[in-house]
Amino acid sequence: MATLNQRQLQVINQTVEALNGCERSRMSYLCGNLDTDNSVACTKEVLKSKVMCHEMSHLFLTELMLHLRRFDILKKVYQTNRFEVEEALKHRKVLPRFRVLMANINEDMAHDDLESVKFLLSGTLPRDKMDKAQSFLDVVIELEKLDIVSPERVDSVEECLRNIGRVDLAKKVTAYKTSVVTSEEHSSIQQRHRSPCPFPPSNGSYSRQQTRQARSYPNAATNISVPVCRAQNSQSQLDCYKFNTHPRGVCVIIDCVGNDGDMLEQTFKALHFKVILYKWLSADDTLSALRGIFSQRENLECDSFVCCIISRGGANHLLGTDLYGAGLHLDDVRRLFTADACPMLAGKPKLFFIQRYRVPECLPRAMMEHRDEDLETDGFDGLSRCEFIPKDADVFWSHCWTDEGQLEQRNHRSIYLKALTESLHKGQRRKTHLINVHIEVNGAVYENNKRNPGAHYHIDLKHTLRKDLYLQ
Repeated sequence: MATLNQRQLQVINQTVEALNGCERSRMSYLCGNLDTDNSVACTKEVLKSKVMCHEMSHLFLTELMLHLRRFDILKKVYQTNRFEVEEALKHRKVLPRFRVLMANINEDMAHDDLESVKFLLSGTLPRDKMDKAQSFLDVVIELEKLDIVSPERVDSVEECLRNIGRVDLAKKVTAYKTSVVTSEEHSSIQQRHRSPCPFPPSNGSYSRQQTRQARSYPNAATNISVPVCRAQNSQSQLDCYKFNTHPRGVCVIIDCVGNDGDMLEQTFKALHFKVILYKWLSADDTLSALRGIFSQRENLECDSFVCCIISRGGANHLLGTDLYGAGLHLDDVRRLFTADACPMLAGKPKLFFIQRYRVPECLPRAMMEHRDEDLETDGFDGLSRCEFIPKDADVFWSHCWTDEGQLEQRNHRSIYLKALTESLHKGQRRKTHLINVHIEVNGAVYENNKRNPGAHYHIDLKHTLRKDLYLQ
């Protein structure tokens, strides 16, 4: 490995010392370093290491300054300017295109966008990592460490950007993917011209497109936050769920504490849903009410289904009005409406909003469980689509819990449900994606928790939506 001369050391020192912390972080990332230490000393070592092993060190350094937009350093330290560097880079670029793309997205991302990304990734990255992330690059670095994101695997980033409404940035990722595939295909063609293929295909059924996808993106289905199941057809990710029946769908509300059911009823009626409100149900009655949805075919012929439940309960079960007992397992609620259990809802968005008031787990529980055979399913005499759509696809699951003691407050209203209804109303007026509606809910809950440290609300959001969803 070559050693650095005095001039190169001087240039590196002058360059790094002229940068601020954010610029040092970006430059370190562009150099391929995943260490988040952006100190002057560490950044100098990173740059020295790259320059020593780079045969075009001058072009490498000037391209770095170009992407950092530090044209003053180009002039003062490198005795060149932006236009000369851009002209030189027309013939050959040195920095990895993947890192340049991520760095450019970082620069185009607003603070609110970053918070939305962090929210979507809350189920993928450790909380301490998310709390420390001050930029999009910090998030990408953690995804790279987990091998979720790489130069050949950017589907997760593309999908995340679409989910937060930054389609402009998602298109840049799409263009990068296309160019990578084209470049690899060109290289493959050249290789085939140089040497014969040892295993030619036996027939023409295996297309070039299939070969290209299998080679370039072996893990293209990797998702962030929660798995997002894709339909096995050619639908674009830009598609929206069909949402124009009258009513839009059925919304069943089960209020076992008697506080916010009426508020939810008004909200979903305003959103043009057929609303069915039940109050003061036991766990068994709750299960019966949910199964009763199947008995009326018209409830399942609309474009969506919504289930809201307000109940006391433990970590994974709802008690309804019961003081003790096995309760209704949350997973049983979800399984009632999967594509295999209810084919008429296959391919349609199924939304669940659960407000649970936590009770001590030490309460006695009767030795009883709801068996699988108790979960009746709806008959369907048409062509089932279950074989095309994963049974857990098209689900939006929002589960909030707080301590039961909150119910002792006079005129108690759930912060979560209040924020949800307000955000849904606003979302209807300005056509807001459901994910962004929930981000507003998360923000309201976060602010409440800061003001009331003894009365925390906790939210668990999971979804397997395959398309955009606007409730209007």
